Amino acid sequence: MTVIYHTPLSPDQQRAAGMPTPQPLAMADQVRFSDLDTNDHVNNTVYFEWFERLRIRYTQSLVERGLIDSPGPRVVIRSGSIRYLQEMLERENYIVTCRCTSFRNTSYALAQEVWVGRELRATFECILVLLERDGSGRYPLPDRLKQYFEQTENARPEG
Repeated sequence: MTVIYHTPLSPDQQRAAGMPTPQPLAMADQVRFSDLDTNDHVNNTVYFEWFERLRIRYTQSLVERGLIDSPGPRVVIRSGSIRYLQEMLERENYIVTCRCTSFRNTSYALAQEVWVGRELRATFECILVLLERDGSGRYPLPDRLKQYFEQTENARPEG
């Protein structure tokens, strides 16, 4: 398969690249020399950049689909946890994924992964909170967004 960088991959493209289960959003890229640390593997902070880039794209796609109002709320990370499973080296092609796993009234959880072929290299789980634009309080998830999470991404409601 020819790897397509910086473009959302279809489920068929994800499977062709070795992904075991297609995700709602997945994008490919290649490890650059500038991503490396003095041990010649990807610097830990670079994973956060990859996850952040796709998380922003994911949120933008929710706005584009009309699932979140525009200009709408501020979406902020309340907490996050990363797991490094295997080192990554220069010129490796990788895919970063993103999907919602659960949601509450004003927040939702995302699971993100980095894959090289069929190998899971890192994971990031985070909680995102919606706030009023002026920061005055929490912003409720629209019902249409909750429906999308539940029906399309198989996320579970909590609380």
